[in-house]
Amino acid sequence: METAITDPLPWYIAGPLLGLFVPAMLLLTGREPGVSSSFRHLCAVVPGAKALDYFKYDVWKDGLWQILFVIGILLGGTLVQFVLGGAGVPLFLPENLTAAGLALLFVGGLLVGFGTRYADGCTSGHTISGISNLSLPSLIASACFVAGGVLASLVHRFVFGGLVP
Repeated sequence: METAITDPLPWYIAGPLLGLFVPAMLLLTGREPGVSSSFRHLCAVVPGAKALDYFKYDVWKDGLWQILFVIGILLGGTLVQFVLGGAGVPLFLPENLTAAGLALLFVGGLLVGFGTRYADGCTSGHTISGISNLSLPSLIASACFVAGGVLASLVHRFVFGGLVP
């Protein structure tokens, strides 16, 4: 089977497609795409979670669509990785396939998950959905994300030398 996708889409194609997806979804469903809230929905179905006020809501009415959205993202990514050859991008870097590497990825995922809930959304949500809705907090958050990335790159370069991989 020949693969249809051999490389990641260039930014000038992927960016506009993603940018058009947000208003299309809003117009068609009345909802904005989002992923970070699905973690709350998954936690809300854990036995005993309803003891906390934060999880006292009807997850199947309010959050099922977001859970299905995330499952679709995971299935799409799995399809690209294993059926279409990953578009030239490895699923895991070799240095992450160690116990320490996997532990670091897990801890990093927990920190990102906490940060997205604390910031009321993730970097993509604020930058793509928030700015497209003219949200001032999302604009400020996005500017801070860019500044933080630049600062982290400069620190990495200063500490380790060379360019950030």
